[in-house]
Amino acid sequence: MSETKKLIIKMAIETIQATERARSGSGALNAMRREGFVPSVVYGATENKKIKVHAKTFRDMLNASASSQILLNLEVEGSAPQRVFIQDLQFDAITGVILHADFLAVTDKTLLTAKLPVVLTGEPVGIKQGGALEQLVHTLKVKALPDDLPLTIETDVTGLNISEALTVGDIAFPAGVTPTLQGHVLVALVAMTRAAKSAGVEGAEGEAAAAE
Repeated sequence: MSETKKLIIKMAIETIQATERARSGSGALNAMRREGFVPSVVYGATENKKIKVHAKTFRDMLNASASSQILLNLEVEGSAPQRVFIQDLQFDAITGVILHADFLAVTDKTLLTAKLPVVLTGEPVGIKQGGALEQLVHTLKVKALPDDLPLTIETDVTGLNISEALTVGDIAFPAGVTPTLQGHVLVALVAMTRAAKSAGVEGAEGEAAAAE
């Protein structure tokens, strides 16, 4: 396919307040959730720290972000602010409510593994030829240092012709960002629609009839 353009949206770091918690056990954690908090743990520092964050504030922050794996400045009362990465979230299977959060304390040299949304920009020329854009991969797992981690992986697919595909290897990743998937994995393609196939058959038949 033709060369893709590299679009980089850097991750803006939000700040969230937290409080240390002493309670544990399913009953205590459920009570904490009813009080409007998300039980959480901070890993990777000198010692693991049990905390709780305000559920609505945390949910609003995630809803405003393109990715759920983001960097945050965590301010635990009585402690200096700590940059953390959302390592894992547990959700209620029915309600979708956040039940638990795992934060990873990071430094500038912490190599992170994050699953980021893939955003396709532009309208492929193949659509004008009767094709349809199909996105096969919607998230990509990448490795990067905190300062290099983007919010999304964006790539311009304007140059895709009908029956052409975009692979992981075609994407111009930002400096310092490395995908974990191999380069031949398909991310998107411009497929020929039934209408385009019918038009092609009819066109071929018409040319054949004209030549007789």
